[in-house]
Amino acid sequence: MKIESDFNDIDAIGDDHIGTSSDTPLRADAFELSKSDKIELIKADVKHILETLGLDLNDDSLKGTPNRVAKMFVNEVFGGLDPDKKPNASTFDNKYKYGEMLVEKNITVYSTCEHHLLPIVGRAHVAYISSGNVVGLSKMNRIVDYFAKRPQVQERLTIQIVKELQSVLNTEDVACVIDAKHLCVNSRGIRDIESSTVTSEFGGKFKNLETRREFLDYIKLETQF
Repeated sequence: MKIESDFNDIDAIGDDHIGTSSDTPLRADAFELSKSDKIELIKADVKHILETLGLDLNDDSLKGTPNRVAKMFVNEVFGGLDPDKKPNASTFDNKYKYGEMLVEKNITVYSTCEHHLLPIVGRAHVAYISSGNVVGLSKMNRIVDYFAKRPQVQERLTIQIVKELQSVLNTEDVACVIDAKHLCVNSRGIRDIESSTVTSEFGGKFKNLETRREFLDYIKLETQF
């Protein structure tokens, strides 16, 4: 469910996310190239972009930039495109019979807007109610980080986190709220540095208003950036 949106551009798809899927749009040949091959190709492309902008890549400060950017794209900020980096979220029997909501709040989100390739920075708040299994707390953070590290729209990221935890925990009773700033809004276009975007996805028991309210009361959305 989209609570608030502050995208104001109308370039190409722009505001219109209706045609997008909850799956990251990957080509069939996405994994045919090795990481080193991808780095070399991206390095050449970044070099071309910088030279087109008129920069002198012989300058000591700039000559390593294409390689640094290429490695950053492949190994870091878009590392969530690599299926080998998907967290192994092992589950355990809920032997202590904890039957209430478990909330992991204020999980740091660093992602990248797929429309302008500018940062998305914020917090994710995730909750589930065990149906017999529990997952390590750090794995919840790792799942958020994995799906964040790819070109994203916040709506899709929110849904992907919930779907993955539902699969891992074998329960529909999972919820996620993300409150984030988009630098495509904050630093360009309208340049509104105060606004943030809130998205949510509620599954199973969290569709019940009382359960949802309990979760929202826990997180309060007092996120600081």
